[in-house]
Amino acid sequence: MASAAAHHARQRGSAIAWLPTVVAKGPAPLQREHLRRQPVALRTGRLHCIVLDTSGSMRQRGRLALAKGHAAFMIEQAARQGDDVALLSFGGQGVELLLPPGRARAAASQRLRPVGGGGGTPLAAALAQADRLLQHSLRVGGPVECWLWLLTDGRTLEQPQAPLAAQHLVIVDFDDPKKNLGRCAVWAARWRAEHRLALA
Repeated sequence: MASAAAHHARQRGSAIAWLPTVVAKGPAPLQREHLRRQPVALRTGRLHCIVLDTSGSMRQRGRLALAKGHAAFMIEQAARQGDDVALLSFGGQGVELLLPPGRARAAASQRLRPVGGGGGTPLAAALAQADRLLQHSLRVGGPVECWLWLLTDGRTLEQPQAPLAAQHLVIVDFDDPKKNLGRCAVWAARWRAEHRLALA
């Protein structure tokens, strides 16, 4: 009977809370009505908007390859968590939407494979487009928690404004740790964002 009761709990999609179940059972044989279940934690839906710098400076010292690998890993992680993801790139080709917002799929990381680099760094335009994308997602009833991940070496003279729609903002700094210009850290302090050194 115990195995049948446990099977029923698995079918219901929640784990058995054994101590409360045993207390409810008392000395009687275990019955279905004795089962007590663990409360299911409801997780806020998340949209991870990844903004990838593909400018000319990112081609130096393998930074772009590392950043693409980082972005691919993030997409795969989002897929495992059941989160949504969007991917923008910016460089000499301007700002390009590589993945529109939607449920993350591990296979979508392959979209990064052909991405090349070169040219200037239209950072402000990329962040403005990411902000519009997040605002639209919130308006249409998408995930209520928006994360923006900026993967860059910070090698631009632009002084962009922080995206307003992102509740969580993380700058992943791919600049050379031995000759780091410190721009990503300055932006992070100004935007109250998290600053992570990718190459430390």
